[in-house]
Amino acid sequence: MEIEFSMASTDDDKDGGFPNFIPKELSLSVTNGTKFVDEVLSGESERCLENFRMDKQVFYKLCDTLQARGLLRHTNRIKIEEQLAIFLFIVGHNLRTRAVQELFKYSGETISRHFNNVLGAIMQITRDYLQLPGSDVTPEISTDPRFYPYFKDCVGVVDGIHLPVMVGVDEQGPFRDRNGLLSQNVLAAFSFDLKFHYVLAGWEGSASDLRVLKSAITRQYSLSVPEGKYYLVDGKYANMPGFIAPYGGVPYNLGGYHPKDARELFNQRHALLKRVSARIFGALKIRFPILMSAPPYPLQTQIKLVIAACALHNYIRREKPDDLIFKMFEEDTSIDVEESIPPLHMDHSMMQMENQALDTVFEPEQLEFSSQLRDSIASDTWDDYIRDFSSV
Repeated sequence: MEIEFSMASTDDDKDGGFPNFIPKELSLSVTNGTKFVDEVLSGESERCLENFRMDKQVFYKLCDTLQARGLLRHTNRIKIEEQLAIFLFIVGHNLRTRAVQELFKYSGETISRHFNNVLGAIMQITRDYLQLPGSDVTPEISTDPRFYPYFKDCVGVVDGIHLPVMVGVDEQGPFRDRNGLLSQNVLAAFSFDLKFHYVLAGWEGSASDLRVLKSAITRQYSLSVPEGKYYLVDGKYANMPGFIAPYGGVPYNLGGYHPKDARELFNQRHALLKRVSARIFGALKIRFPILMSAPPYPLQTQIKLVIAACALHNYIRREKPDDLIFKMFEEDTSIDVEESIPPLHMDHSMMQMENQALDTVFEPEQLEFSSQLRDSIASDTWDDYIRDFSSV
């Protein structure tokens, strides 16, 4: 069953079983939230990043944007800066309403209301920052001879992540994933420079990744792949138009050994490009740890938090691509990572059943063309690899 997205409000004044962590500096004498926000914004930019998860100028620009669009306004008691600070402080430190009450000196109702107001405002601008790719070759491919020209039509990666979710007892069955944990299966498409193109949240944890991808490409607000382009996906999906998967059941040697054939080499190069998944999801979770805590909000609010976090991630990436959190996940090109890629394992029986569902989306000729495209990339990569290796 698919969970449709809709706007929702919440009374979130409860703890939910998770620790209320407040940065140590807040134990100092801060009389109220207004003074705390003023102190942070008048200090070094790093302090703003630590508390509100973005640099000071990026924070101010977001305030201006939300105000100019008429999405937030000053109230008699709380300025826009403080409203946004409340929201970012909660999602950036995984705090519950009670803990934020103690710092900002507002009632739980006030904290909850402004949290939801800011979340709703950010949702209104998500499509400004979650944008599908263009047709240009990405620099991460065009400047690397391992990938260019073979993967010149690749626009990024599609991958999924299971995020903890809190639902009522009667709803828990479908949300239990294969590990027995309550989660939502979130699908994301993203670029090699750590920007989300598309996010689909809200599917139950028991839903297969291929089923979620099928939903993403057939729904009204769909994941649209530019003509002639494709995303890379891993073995839990399928090789199909717009999405190139690794070869199943094809091992490849590690530890300094050379690949034995075109398929092994293709899987190595494919896996190298797919490493961006760990980097972008890592940066997202570090910046917004609330995503990993099953926050005690209605399900629709939990879904909105995922989408809003991805949009804010993109906004910060656009405005300050070298902030400290992004620097933590920059690629280290000095390491020969080809020797550390794990072998590929897939549940072939599950894949066979899931592949049958693709017949309702694509014609057999389309699926065959995708297979030929992958073979062509593998063949061209292998031919040049052998030629270069022989000339050494």
